[in-house]
Amino acid sequence: MITAPDILNSTAKERRNYIKERFPCIADCDMCGICTVFHGKDAEVAYEAYIRGERSFEDVSEDYR
Repeated sequence: MITAPDILNSTAKERRNYIKERFPCIADCDMCGICTVFHGKDAEVAYEAYIRGERSFEDVSEDYR
């Protein structure tokens, strides 16, 4: 898997695309479980601070471990 784009060297669009590719919604919550990990949030909402460049991917990920 490709590592998350660094917030200093990427655009918001690149970070959003990374999140979409890393956590794709398959529209079957019983089989996937991604929404459960993010406490019912879409991955883009959960990683909003990363996408905006305010926090690193790793930092936001710690919120959900």
